[in-house]
Amino acid sequence: MGRFRRGAAVAFGTALALTLAACSGDSGGGSNTGAAPAAPAVASGDAINLTGACPAKIVVQTDWFAESEYGFLYNLIGSDAKIDTGKKRITGSLVSGGKDTGVDVEVRFGGPAIGYEQVSAQMYVDKSINLGIVSTDEAIQNSASQPTKAVFAPFEVSPEMIMWDKSKHPNFTTLVDIGQTDTKVLYYETDAYMQYLLGAGILRRGQVDGSYDGSPSRWVAEDGKVAEAGFATSEPYIYKNELGDGHSYDVNLQLVNDTGYPVYGQALSVRTGDEAKLAGCLKKLVPIVQRSQADFMAHPQTANALIIKAVKADAGSVWSYSPGLAAYAVQTMKNRALVSNGSNATIGDMEQSRVNRMIQILTPIYAGQKKPVRSGLTPANLFTNQYIDTSIGLK
Repeated sequence: MGRFRRGAAVAFGTALALTLAACSGDSGGGSNTGAAPAAPAVASGDAINLTGACPAKIVVQTDWFAESEYGFLYNLIGSDAKIDTGKKRITGSLVSGGKDTGVDVEVRFGGPAIGYEQVSAQMYVDKSINLGIVSTDEAIQNSASQPTKAVFAPFEVSPEMIMWDKSKHPNFTTLVDIGQTDTKVLYYETDAYMQYLLGAGILRRGQVDGSYDGSPSRWVAEDGKVAEAGFATSEPYIYKNELGDGHSYDVNLQLVNDTGYPVYGQALSVRTGDEAKLAGCLKKLVPIVQRSQADFMAHPQTANALIIKAVKADAGSVWSYSPGLAAYAVQTMKNRALVSNGSNATIGDMEQSRVNRMIQILTPIYAGQKKPVRSGLTPANLFTNQYIDTSIGLK
């Protein structure tokens, strides 16, 4: 079976020597409210009218095929949705609560559709893209040459994880347990967090294998004796229910977030230089995106149906997406609080202390690879909460 899953698009050499002493301090003590005060709620009569404030078509670049992790984006697309399998995108009226906002939205697929380019890089190649899905580590990596700023975080906790078979490794409860054995850990060589896990001594360099390409073939050949990177929202379901040929594995996992790597995964971001001209649009659009996330988590059926239809329409794709997997993804996002209000009553805002911690972790890693981050980089360069409506959250 040739199922390929995305990796975090941050390149590292496996022989990179790390010194993470600079990362062992506190998290920076920053405010949890972000780089700017939150925007007040917009009056309801005008809240969903984006005509004039936003481009006639808002283009969003994702980092993979259609999937429920990005249900909040597909939930924005109205009933006139058009699936373009040739150009790998879905376009339609941008709606909020079923009401037309007066502009269109185009959600583009990433991964193979953009030659596995980082979304931030693609945003600088194709200036027709208004917003892109960019994780904090990617934003830090490219802060000097292709800077982006996050305006909405769909995930409170990133779904990135490492999993192991329960029956083969009944004594494993965390990655520290794995690190005390010789168990091989398969991961994408581009996964930034692995360099943190190695530098922090959680895993050992001799046991990790960066040749993983997303296929389950190595896991199956080893009959589940290896550990493997992936996403809590997908691989556990796939490995138990969809491998075929009589293969079924019941897995346990630990989220990478829970090891001390508090990345904001796949945050909705703008090119830093475009924020000022898009500010009027973002003030109205971001609350609509917040409501879309809340609506999707409560009622995912319509967006999931569109996602499944879009994947099925692209018959030659390496990606497949079943109703069972879509339902599992949403339930996992709920059960593990991957999508949540966090420590307050607001969906989609970001904490300065977490972003500062990511800067602390990654700056020495990039310096060691002679790819320095922006000089004087601060959380305010990487995200803003100023467009967030603090009254919008999961109920």
